[in-house]
This record gives sequence, C-alpha cells and structure tokens, in this order.
Amino acid sequence: MQENPGPHLPYGPQAAGYPYPQQAPPWFVAVPRGARFDHLAAIPGVRPWRAIVGTLIVGAGFLAIGVVVVISFMLGTELFGLPEAVDPETGVPRGTAYGLAMTLLSIAPVLLLVQGTAALVQRRRPGTLSSVAGRLRWSWMAWCGALAVLALALGQGAQYLALSLSGLDAGMFGWTGWSAFLPLIIVIVLLVPFQAAAEEYVFRGWFMQAVGAHVRSPVWGILIGSALFASLHGYSWAGLVDVFAFGAVMAWLAVRTGGLEAPIALHVVNNVVAFGISAAAGDLEDALDQAKVPVPWQALAGTVVQLGVYAFGVMYLAKKQSIRTISE
Repeated sequence: MQENPGPHLPYGPQAAGYPYPQQAPPWFVAVPRGARFDHLAAIPGVRPWRAIVGTLIVGAGFLAIGVVVVISFMLGTELFGLPEAVDPETGVPRGTAYGLAMTLLSIAPVLLLVQGTAALVQRRRPGTLSSVAGRLRWSWMAWCGALAVLALALGQGAQYLALSLSGLDAGMFGWTGWSAFLPLIIVIVLLVPFQAAAEEYVFRGWFMQAVGAHVRSPVWGILIGSALFASLHGYSWAGLVDVFAFGAVMAWLAVRTGGLEAPIALHVVNNVVAFGISAAAGDLEDALDQAKVPVPWQALAGTVVQLGVYAFGVMYLAKKQSIRTISE
C-alpha cells in the first residue's frame, strides 16, 4: 500500500516565505446601520473633511455648469442662428422652448455632479443620497406623486379663494394656443423632472447629509439648507417665505421618511404645473423673471394648505406602508 505522502507543499514565491497576495479593500465604504437619512455620510473610517470638500465641489460645480450651459446656448444663437435664449437687455431667459431648455439644463446636470462627488470624494454609493435603502423607492415615490397632485390642487384652490376675498386679481389661467404651448410643454415634461430632482439631491440630499456628518440634530441642515435654497430665488419677501417653507418641509420629510422620494415628487409636480400654467397663458418669460413675479402675502394661504396637506398625507402613508426610515 502506498504511503500517505503528507500535506501538499506549495511551489512558487509562497514556498520561499513570501506572503500570499492580499485583496485590495473595496472603494465604497458601507454606511452605518441604524442611521437616519441625514447621517448616511457619517461613515466610520471616512474622514469628515470629505463632506466639506465635497460641498465646495458641488457648490462650485453648480455655478460652473450654469455658466457653461448659458454660454453654450448663446453660442448656438451666434454660430448656428438658433433663437435667442436670453434677452440681451434684461438678461432674463426668453419664454421660448429654447430659452426654457437653457434654464432647466443649467440645473439638471448637477444631478450627475452630486452623484459623482458622493462616489469619488466620500467613497459611498451614490444611491445613499436617495434613501436609507440605497436607492430610489419608485413605488413609494409614485404614491407621493399622487398625493402631490391632490395637495397642489387644494393649495391652488386656497390661494384663489384668499386672493378673491382680498379683492386681488386671482386669474391664474389663460390660453396662448397650441402652436406656442406644445413645444414648451414638451420641454417641461422632458426636463423639469431632472431639474427638480437635481435641486432636491443638492439641498435635501447632499447638503443635509454633509451637515449630518458633523452634527447629530437635523435642524441645522434643514434651516441652513432651506435658506440657501431660498437665496437662489429672486422673489419678493412673500415669495421667499414660500420657497423657504417649501425647502424646510421637504427636508423634514426627507428625514422622517428616510429618503428624497417625497420631496422629489412634490417638487416635480409643483414645477410642471407652475411652468405649464405660465406656458399656457403665454407669460412664461415674465414668470422666469422672478424679480417681477408678484407674490402677494395672501397667496401664502395656498402654501400653508398645500404643504400642510402634503406633509400630513406623506406621514400617514409612510406609517401605513411601513416605509423604512433608518439604514440596515
């Protein structure tokens, strides 16, 4: 009988005492378990300075993308005879499909910038910007979208009633004709979802989580982020109150529901309807000049109703559907 030759001896570098090759650590670091949405960037082993550097990159990129897009559209006018995208006297975007596309595309690509910054600078999966599940929860966002339509309709009704009772012009609808409206509504439907989502990913996603990497309370991220969001608008004081309140409620819902689905849903519906009404009435160019948009304080009644109905409805649905609010 053949004797057992003993254990197999390795050949090659390992036989000479060299260590076995070690596998490189993965680039993406896992987010902490049991963390709120605003704490998903507080990853053990990832230094907090990455959140600060990433915020500077996102802010500078936001401005740079806007400048590049505007210049590109203006060059399109000069070199290829395309319609003017900007009024040369006022600097306000034209109320045409070309001018509206420029306005929306100056913001929409920021969505990719934020995702890339999370991956390359913070070393975390971009999906963690969307929710505690690491992705957008599409079915949940669809429910929020349906609720957003109801909340917007009730808010518009409350605004109409408040303005009428105050003796102000409550006329919100008009019709310019299909030839002018059709190209605009195509641009609105195709680009507004990306523009609105980009703003949510910047202010309720990236910024909330960047602040959350340094502080435990979400209050600072909600207040500062909402103030920055409002500062990008040029409305009168009542309009700025409306925008700040919108940002604050959306940030609060992001924390309470564990993701951006509810903020994105209302933002998209709100912007599609707002742009659509202005395009239908033929006064889109006036609407794009925010400094000239009259926002009487009575219109805030619609803001209160819309945000109140939406926040209550989202929290009710989130509880009924057991929406996850912390990471696993």
